Amino acid sequence: MKKFSTILFANDFSEGANHAFDYALSLAKQYSSKLLIVHVINEPVDLRGFYVPHISFENLEQEIADSADKMMHRFCSENLAGFDNFERFVLSGVPYEEIVKKADESGADLIIMGTHGRKGVDHLLFGSTAERVVRNALCPVMTVRLS
Repeated sequence: MKKFSTILFANDFSEGANHAFDYALSLAKQYSSKLLIVHVINEPVDLRGFYVPHISFENLEQEIADSADKMMHRFCSENLAGFDNFERFVLSGVPYEEIVKKADESGADLIIMGTHGRKGVDHLLFGSTAERVVRNALCPVMTVRLS
């Protein structure tokens, strides 16, 4: 049986991600794996040239990053009591690219992520981060659909 020494969990703080996290934590405990919890801040739309009252673009980026850090800290403190073998990362970029890159850099044996299960036009318009991770990752990917 394959040993999963490092498991990467992609967290977008959605209900689907929370559901998938149960699998990630369970497998990390079962295999005594290091758990990497990754949140990717989608590269923000460039608002320069538009009038956005009371905040500069750089301040907006910083506020988004600070908020994501707080959400990640809260998520870990609420969900990882008694489990110390984890690292958390808040990255900025295109979500599927950053997830695959972090998995490669860290030598992850498995990526676990929730999927929203979009269909039809929604899927065509918005694409699927999970699908792109599956297509581009060098390690196995477990997708967990919220039923």
